[in-house]
Amino acid sequence: MKLSVVLATHDEEDNIGSCLDSIRSIADEIIVFDEASTDKTVEIAKKYRAKVTNYVHKTNFHETKEKGIETASGDWILQLDADERVSKQLAKEIRSVIENRHSEFISESIPEYNKNNLDKLFLRHQKLIEQREGHLGKPTKEVVAFFVPRRNYFLGKPLIHAGAYPDGVIRLFKKGKAKLPGKSVHELMEVDGEVEWLYNDLEHHDSPTLNRYLDRMNRYTDLFAKDLKNRKVPVNYWNLFKYSFPIPISYFLKLYIRHKGFLDGMPGFVWSLFSALHFPLAYFKYWQMAKEE
Repeated sequence: MKLSVVLATHDEEDNIGSCLDSIRSIADEIIVFDEASTDKTVEIAKKYRAKVTNYVHKTNFHETKEKGIETASGDWILQLDADERVSKQLAKEIRSVIENRHSEFISESIPEYNKNNLDKLFLRHQKLIEQREGHLGKPTKEVVAFFVPRRNYFLGKPLIHAGAYPDGVIRLFKKGKAKLPGKSVHELMEVDGEVEWLYNDLEHHDSPTLNRYLDRMNRYTDLFAKDLKNRKVPVNYWNLFKYSFPIPISYFLKLYIRHKGFLDGMPGFVWSLFSALHFPLAYFKYWQMAKEE
């Protein structure tokens, strides 16, 4: 059984080397779909013998990811972002899945007490996702995809609270059994089979500095504005008020108080605040977009 690692990239020279280093020992094939990078992203990827394709997406970044997934030839596919790192223990767990000995790996490496606590946490997180997205997978009695818990690093520190963990994402799956519809930047994979969880963390270094976070925030609010347009959210003063005050205030309090973001110190406050500001910024952009049209 072979593993293909698939990435979509754009100007990721600061990240892609560390990402590919982390999967070098488990990847049988590396697929990189690059969106016209102007830095050394492609050059670095080729040093790791990655199969690089130049591709310009038409709707959102997930379309590029899906094109890379379709190109992969492995029996299993691990889809990553360039700012993610596979820990050594996660790499071992992924290999145990591919070699059909995952249960054995878990029993040997994770104490029963820790496993029970993680199971409860993951189940609670998955229920929240399914409340928003609908039921995940199908009851086929075959596990074909896995959620991976992500540990997000913000301003150089891991976020443990503020709703930032486990931040489950479906990243490991059998070829042909999962896909990204390409409709929304926050969409989940559609899975033809049953979904379970891996237990070891995927490190996510998306915002080592505030400047990088603000750059990503600008890109995501652009996509959020387009989503508001696709959903035909009314452009009026009531929604302007709602997206400027009640929604962001409620979201900030949920992250900072209910999900205990205050326990993560200054990074927890900044994360909660700027996460809440996504809503008014996206609506302002949508308002401007609608008026221009």
